[in-house]
Amino acid sequence: MRTGRPLLAAAALAVLTTGAAFVFGPGPGEPPAAGSAKKKTAAAPVASCEADARYPKRQLRGVWIATVKNIDWPSKTGLTPERQRAEYVRILDGAVKRRLNAVFVQVRPASDALYRSSLEPWSQYLTGTAGKDPGWDPLPFLVAEAHKRGLEFHAWFNPYRASYDGGAGKLPAGHPAREHPGWTVAYDGRLYFNPGLPQVREHVVKVVTDVVKRYDVDGVHFDDYFYPYPGQGGAFDDRAAFAKYGKGRSLADWRRRNVDTLVAEVDAAVHAAKKHVKFGISPFGIWRNKAQDPAGSATSGMSAYDSIYADARAWIKAGTVDYVIPQLYWPIGFKAADYKVLMPWWARQVKGTGVDLYIGQAAYQVGTPTDKAWSKPGELAAQLTLNRGHKQVGGDVYFSAKNVLDNPLGAMDRVVAGHYARPALLPLIKERGGDAPATPVGLKAGAGKEGAALTWTPSEGARAYAVYRLPASGADCHTEDARDLVALVTTPSFAVPKPGTYLVTALDRLQHESDAARVTVR
Repeated sequence: MRTGRPLLAAAALAVLTTGAAFVFGPGPGEPPAAGSAKKKTAAAPVASCEADARYPKRQLRGVWIATVKNIDWPSKTGLTPERQRAEYVRILDGAVKRRLNAVFVQVRPASDALYRSSLEPWSQYLTGTAGKDPGWDPLPFLVAEAHKRGLEFHAWFNPYRASYDGGAGKLPAGHPAREHPGWTVAYDGRLYFNPGLPQVREHVVKVVTDVVKRYDVDGVHFDDYFYPYPGQGGAFDDRAAFAKYGKGRSLADWRRRNVDTLVAEVDAAVHAAKKHVKFGISPFGIWRNKAQDPAGSATSGMSAYDSIYADARAWIKAGTVDYVIPQLYWPIGFKAADYKVLMPWWARQVKGTGVDLYIGQAAYQVGTPTDKAWSKPGELAAQLTLNRGHKQVGGDVYFSAKNVLDNPLGAMDRVVAGHYARPALLPLIKERGGDAPATPVGLKAGAGKEGAALTWTPSEGARAYAVYRLPASGADCHTEDARDLVALVTTPSFAVPKPGTYLVTALDRLQHESDAARVTVR
């Protein structure tokens, strides 16, 4: 995925605070509350609202947190649990500061686990030694701290990589690749599970399902590594499996079918375990080039369909993913893979399918010499501006956390100022179910530690609350966009920054939104 593969090589081939509280307004017919707030008894002013594209009501804003090679977290092996927790919290706080609302945390880099597992060994990226118990189970903490800050948590798995460094001899006893050497193929200095074997698919599905059942994750996420990217290892030797299971198909079609089957099986297993958990993939940014296929994009880079046998267009058509995040890691105007060509191409693929589209953004490229466009501090922001013209684009995810926090050239500052001036609710995916909680009740205003504070009775089924402040005109456009959204909070309270009329809505875990309660603070 995004582990140092150079861009050109790939082509050729209001800050939210932690624990913030939510505010509710009174329910219909509820009497005015005591204190400094007076609730309106007359009907709210009615205004004709046209959605403002600068303030999208719903938009996924995510960041990948890579653990492989200690890219993002933990920063190095052997840290104490306390230090690991502190580093993670810093990443989350940085995400919240930039008004992001989702994290994609790599919990299985290479058939290992950053959580307590009976199926695979502890990851070496925690202690420095594969299989060594770190003395705690990080995943409950990782999930809980994200939820505390209103961040959706997607557990990121690499499906087929068995060992990132060398062969089975370096793996700990009990590792699936040592227990089942016939499952693996050595290629280009690494060890892979053979995607053509039903036993491999069964194991991957079991690993993913285990996490979904035991942990409160919001999503399951695969990156772009399926069959290995072409390297110096010659041919990927899956001849025996092809002879046994090919059934008259060409090698390329058989390989694509193997990946398609795994995707469908994971999709079904995840949703059978917990309907609300989302499943998505971040494919390589070029499906196929138009020169190879009339349905492809006007590009000339590596084709995921032909090189790594990943047919994202088939997953979209079959509905075996809830979302895709194509990795569009090239700048506007890049000849082989122009962002302004690829983003609209992906928008067309998801149109009318019910599959959400978010764009994988190359924060890691900003300030690097791969292309002169990345020396421009406004390149990322310009890409997001292009996205506004395509309603199918439902958000963006940045690789990776280190780059988002380091903010090279101030590029992320420009993104936040120009595109994330307000918080945003998460996009809704109908198939994942969910219902809006009841309208908040019991809203009252009183004195807080730093001025007026709103409090209310927690709503059953609410995991968060949205707080809006209406303009002086009284126009209520909160159902259309986020122009008046001041905070998303996870506890039933909110420190009022200034007087005005406030609306509070309740949100379930998928962020279905209730009707609004209202209060005026003088």
